[in-house]
Amino acid sequence: MAPKNHTPQPDDFTHIRDWVFDLDNTLYPRHTDLFSQIDARMTDFVAELLQLPSDEARVLQKQYYRDHGTTLKGLMTEHKIDPNAFLERVHDIDYSWVKPDPALGEAIKSLPGRKFIFTNGDTRHAQRTAQALGILDHFDDIFDIVAADLMPKPAAVTYDKFMGLHRIEANRAVMFEDLPRNLTVPKAVGMKTVLIVPNNMEGPLGDVWEHEGYDGEHIDYVTDDLAAFLKAAQRQLEPGE
Repeated sequence: MAPKNHTPQPDDFTHIRDWVFDLDNTLYPRHTDLFSQIDARMTDFVAELLQLPSDEARVLQKQYYRDHGTTLKGLMTEHKIDPNAFLERVHDIDYSWVKPDPALGEAIKSLPGRKFIFTNGDTRHAQRTAQALGILDHFDDIFDIVAADLMPKPAAVTYDKFMGLHRIEANRAVMFEDLPRNLTVPKAVGMKTVLIVPNNMEGPLGDVWEHEGYDGEHIDYVTDDLAAFLKAAQRQLEPGE
């Protein structure tokens, strides 16, 4: 991966008024491994729906994820499933895996302007995850897959809908994401972009293709410590420093 800025530079964030965060593997670290529960439930859903062995169901699930943006979108397109049943099933997980993160909460609370969660999951999942982290009250709104009319990131129309709904000026916004491809549109429309990576690049990384584009020009910053990054950005916003 080509070198990227890891620490905000003076004046880089002084113009930012809207702070937009992905949820899974972004607001909590990847080593928390919460998403593995969802991933396993998606495989089970595909296996039961199509009467496939687990290994074949997983291959198909991942194909849908890559080709359609989410497993849900692939299942809706190919098999006309009920999205509500899917969302309820795959998010029936144990949130005790997520631990409170006071440092992250303080860093988000201190940011000027508005803060949003923008997720391909549903609102209930986002609320329960953010509640477990102790950060839910610091956000102005959650834009979920239902609000996106079930069209997931990285579809450009979904970013347009999010920004239009909240009247976000792209050149005064920043987006934090763990998937490089989900930062392509934000950068193209004028947002600053921050890629969240596992601490010291260790731990489970997911599928290799998910991380293609780490070295892309659409990524302004890379960090493995979101709280520290936000605190550094906050210092750039404080007068007199």
